[in-house]
Amino acid sequence: MRDLSKFKNGIFIAFYTAYDENGNISPERVKALAEYYYKKNVTGLYITGSSGESVYLSTEERKLVMKSVMEAVGGKLTIIAHVGAPSTRDSVELAKYAKEVGVDAISSIPPIYYGLPEDAIADYWTAMIDASGLPFIIYNIPQNTSGVSMSLFKKMLQNPNMIGIKNTSLPVQDILGFRNAGGEDIVIFNGPDEQLAAGRLMGADSGIGGTYGVMPELFLKINECINKNDFKLASEIQKATTTLIFEILSTGGLFAVCKEILRLRGMDIGKPRLPLAQLKEEDYPKVAALEKKITATIEKYCK
Repeated sequence: MRDLSKFKNGIFIAFYTAYDENGNISPERVKALAEYYYKKNVTGLYITGSSGESVYLSTEERKLVMKSVMEAVGGKLTIIAHVGAPSTRDSVELAKYAKEVGVDAISSIPPIYYGLPEDAIADYWTAMIDASGLPFIIYNIPQNTSGVSMSLFKKMLQNPNMIGIKNTSLPVQDILGFRNAGGEDIVIFNGPDEQLAAGRLMGADSGIGGTYGVMPELFLKINECINKNDFKLASEIQKATTTLIFEILSTGGLFAVCKEILRLRGMDIGKPRLPLAQLKEEDYPKVAALEKKITATIEKYCK
């Protein structure tokens, strides 16, 4: 059995990219945000992924985020870098850089836009693994890309560097399917924030989520309850947390809302990069009220 302890039984923040007032990557703000999460006692960070707006960042910008995060919390938190890019060439470049700066593992979605045969997808991921030699985690998000079939998953299991999957498909039963195929010698991350408790009960080892970034305390508490077999309280907190997520999604653009919540807490990391949705003037009072509601929920369950 491989030692995968740094990836198991953990809460990983899907890290937001931090910009300055001009919309450029701010290394200082990236570092401050990474330190902020370190002090929250999370297990690790999943950087330059969906919540990091990676599809709207250049290769050099993604490198800058990696470098800044590692300078701030490398060795203190477990860092997984998403290195998937539209081309294999750019993905390989990012994978090599991830190795250079010392991340703990790399990850990638399937290639985007074109429908590709499974052999081509496997070759795409294998190129990243070969370029870096790092542990590799598949990112399955069929809402945005081609889904990861069981045959493709089993094919990738033949590569010793493939250690697991971040599963963001909505059916919780998919987690059990990947677990049955991979056994205990892989790591399965629950992706949908709205169902961390259900995902853990179905066999996920850990969770990675974007809304974790504005309420990590609640997800840490859910995880703690699952570990203590307090499923009633885990369910109660999950329902409260999921209700908050529904409100986030209905208030404005997901990342715009989350970044504004952080700004209200003194952590200004800029606005999402266009064309991502921005907050409208009428949204700001709603977000302020939502921030207070999230804070109250944290105080109810985590103090």
